[in-house]
Amino acid sequence: MLGNLYLDGNLTLRSDFESRSKKLASILQKQGIGQGDTVAVLMRNDVKYLEVIQACRYLGSYFVPLNWHSVATEIEHIVQDSGAKILIAHKDLVHPLNDQNLPEVLVAIFPTATEVAESYQIDVTTRSHTSDMALDLELALQTAKQIDSEPRPFRGMFAYTSGSTGRPKGIKRKVDDSNGDKYAVYQGLARSLMQLTANDRFYVAAPIYHSAPNTLSVCSLAASDIDIYLSTKFDPEHFLDAIDKYKITHIYIVPTMMIRLLKLPQTIREKYNVSSLKYALSTGSACPADIKSAMIEWFGPIFYESYGASEIGFMTLISSSEALEKPGSVGKIVPGGAIKILDENKQELAPKQSGLIYVDLPMFGTFDYTNFDGESSAYSYQNYTSVGDIGFLDDEGYLFINDRQKDMIISGGANIFPLEIESVLIQMDDIVDCAIFGAPDPEFGEMVVAAVQCQPTRKITLAQMHEYLDGKLARFKFPRKLDIHEKLPREDSGKIFKQKLRTL
Repeated sequence: MLGNLYLDGNLTLRSDFESRSKKLASILQKQGIGQGDTVAVLMRNDVKYLEVIQACRYLGSYFVPLNWHSVATEIEHIVQDSGAKILIAHKDLVHPLNDQNLPEVLVAIFPTATEVAESYQIDVTTRSHTSDMALDLELALQTAKQIDSEPRPFRGMFAYTSGSTGRPKGIKRKVDDSNGDKYAVYQGLARSLMQLTANDRFYVAAPIYHSAPNTLSVCSLAASDIDIYLSTKFDPEHFLDAIDKYKITHIYIVPTMMIRLLKLPQTIREKYNVSSLKYALSTGSACPADIKSAMIEWFGPIFYESYGASEIGFMTLISSSEALEKPGSVGKIVPGGAIKILDENKQELAPKQSGLIYVDLPMFGTFDYTNFDGESSAYSYQNYTSVGDIGFLDDEGYLFINDRQKDMIISGGANIFPLEIESVLIQMDDIVDCAIFGAPDPEFGEMVVAAVQCQPTRKITLAQMHEYLDGKLARFKFPRKLDIHEKLPREDSGKIFKQKLRTL
């Protein structure tokens, strides 16, 4: 039995989804989109987003998910850099774009879904020159015929890095059609990584322009017998209500979501039954051990954490029971992969010695960066690739991540990892969100800076922060400067733009 799709509970039958996807593929084909071409997607969470992905499968095209929070110049840069022939967008999102900066790109629009408009309080009546000139896909679907060819070998996502340290780089995966259809990898991951079985219900409230929720949604599509529930955005109580109402079995959840759920009043938490849940996967940023333990106590031992990267894929996996035995670990390498920890001279390090993490995971294939002015060999070794993360393996092969190489602070000759401080500081009652980064210091080289978002009506001082951290961290790790922000520039995936914080 085929699974269906839902947007905030509103049903789309799988048969209708497949029909619309094939018609959309036919429309795009008539616009000159074919095998190896690129389709840019600027949409919020919507079943139509998945229709675009499915249409790209029939055409053998790449799709580039665009972060709709980005400003127009950032979006235009990625569209141009990726070589996209067409930009498909929700109608309200094309308003800021300047079609003069996209002269060779066809703009096509879907109406902004009612659920999306209500969730974000969008005025869908707003008009612009760009949207007036765009191809109306909903109108075209009314007369389109389904594409009459079978799906081509899957190109999949053409992702871009977050751009936290510079202009975003494209990650374009190489595809060898002679080696079979990569779509089979996603079908396999649905069973092995996500542990999905027939009639399960996967729920995602994170934005599917991010690599992990996007990939997991494609895995659920590939499994075909799974119901997919999309939410327009994450709200902690709405999240619990959806699990209870729709008897959700599988969820994608990141640490920032967990923290917001745990900060709900106990009376709210107890209103909803989450016993239908069988599996929860977390990626994006490392989950503090205390947060994970509290979630396990509440939801049960259903939590799995994966260390992943857009370049490489899902690299490790750790279960709840393993996490309690190995607090702070992100697990062992997934079957078929291998990990090495290397020093700056690319010499392999012994267990419990920290160095750059290098991973060989051939199932997703190799890739090339676009718009990359660095030396790619600095992060490659034989068949292994590093994305600049620092960590170590224990004696049993469990991986522990210290931090990003570029985020590490060197103060007075000591290596300080922001992630360690952030995981303690976020548990302070007065703090909603926090980030740690280094700033120049004439005496120590760098000093530790804390950027925090406080609970409404509350403020904290540096002295109060030190009092809270006393006994929890060594004093040389204490922040020496405190910046209070109304809101931190953090993605829903959990990643924070520290480069922006440094310039504020």
